[in-house]
Amino acid sequence: MSESVNLPALGESVTEGTVTRWLKNVGDRVEVDEPLLEVSTDKVDTEIPSPIAGVVEEILVQEDETVEVGIALVKIGDGNGSGSSDSGDSAAADSGDASADSSNEAAADAEEPEAAPSTEQESETPAPQPAQAEPAPAGQTQPAAPAAPAAPPAAAPVPQAAPVPPPAAAPAPPAAVPAPAASVSSAPTASAEVPNPTQTGAASGYVTPLVRKLANEQGVDLSTVTGTGVGGRIRKEDVLAAVTAAPAAGGSAQGTPAASGPFVAEVSPLRGTREKMTRLRKVVAERAVQSMTSTAQLTSVVEVDVTKVAQFRDAHKAEFLEKTGSKLSFMPFFALAASEALKAHPKINSTVEGEEIVYPETENVSIAVDTERGLLTPVIKDAASLDLAQFSKSIADLAERTRNNQLKPDELAGGTFTLTNTGSRGALFDTPVVFLPQSAILGTGIVTKRPAVVKVDGQEAIAIRSFVYLALSYDHRIIDGADASRYLVAVKNRLEEGNFGPNLGY
Repeated sequence: MSESVNLPALGESVTEGTVTRWLKNVGDRVEVDEPLLEVSTDKVDTEIPSPIAGVVEEILVQEDETVEVGIALVKIGDGNGSGSSDSGDSAAADSGDASADSSNEAAADAEEPEAAPSTEQESETPAPQPAQAEPAPAGQTQPAAPAAPAAPPAAAPVPQAAPVPPPAAAPAPPAAVPAPAASVSSAPTASAEVPNPTQTGAASGYVTPLVRKLANEQGVDLSTVTGTGVGGRIRKEDVLAAVTAAPAAGGSAQGTPAASGPFVAEVSPLRGTREKMTRLRKVVAERAVQSMTSTAQLTSVVEVDVTKVAQFRDAHKAEFLEKTGSKLSFMPFFALAASEALKAHPKINSTVEGEEIVYPETENVSIAVDTERGLLTPVIKDAASLDLAQFSKSIADLAERTRNNQLKPDELAGGTFTLTNTGSRGALFDTPVVFLPQSAILGTGIVTKRPAVVKVDGQEAIAIRSFVYLALSYDHRIIDGADASRYLVAVKNRLEEGNFGPNLGY
């Protein structure tokens, strides 16, 4: 007996979704609340959990197909048929992962072909030895698995396999640091490097947001990590193991590039390839074009001296972290000043409906978040009523859940104004595009120090000050340049005054 699993409602305004990836195959075992597939909507990408336990009997909607809410996606049965042994192995392997990790055990697309770290793989021949057990049967050299004890006998058959990929044997000599083992191990290493990127690519085809975040925090390059999960997928345990092994590996790996000469830019694996636009990218593209063609947009920029903010932040950031658990960055100050100014300048917070201008009762600020899937803008509701601690917590929470694909679709709706921190990537300022149906967006640039002329006791002097550019893009149909300037000056005055003591929130 089988039961159908339908596409659930993913938000008030979401009526359809596109299947982007199946996480289970026909014959796989699935438990209650275990993710079945990934679905992309106009609002957010999300995983669909299984409401029942059983075995996947039939997949009714293929990847890249778009279906409406309520349509059957898959049939799940009681598991009396064949295919249970494979799914049982998969379920057993899942038990070692955290719940966030185990959501994508069946994903194995090749996302990042790993060709760059070949020198590190050669210098760490003991670590990849288990993986070389697969190439060994291809060359029919069984003694190649126990490389250390059977090194002399293996020298004869190994050259037989080496001529097959002659270009791969060329990079082997530079990494032959240990002289005694070079003549024996260099050949199998070179031949193993051909399949090894494939194996690593399968492991990095889909890395869960939790694992990717952990790798970023620990400074681990995922291209150098060999996955031990199902299908070679990289698990969080693999990242933690790489952190432990980093000091030993880093010592030998860094010695080679140091003597290599001039700097060589990293080459992206996307170079010279093609990829299909995701649903999210299509939506962003369509709305950006619609915004630029249906509104009259321009940008005004002001320079703000945030020295007092920087001094206030330095004086309170340790206490702030201790009492709130959040780091005190510049962003909460910008968000607070921008939200407060919206109350006095409601045109910047307004929308256009036909021939009417609508002024919302609250200031709902969308925060632009850069993710691997594209730009998303979760909303902080009633932002003008928040203090620095609340802003800091809200921004950090929304950014983390956005990047980990844990947002609810309704958390992306209802924004009346957008704040984007382009300075987080080093930009001095830019001219951001307004997100419809909003009428304005404020971009904050990077905070930089430079000499400036200031007045000290009525006399002009040169001092080191902290500056930031604020760029406001707006719809000129309802917001005039004077309106934009008044709003920007209000934000500028609030920041330069630097009186945020009453707004700490503790």
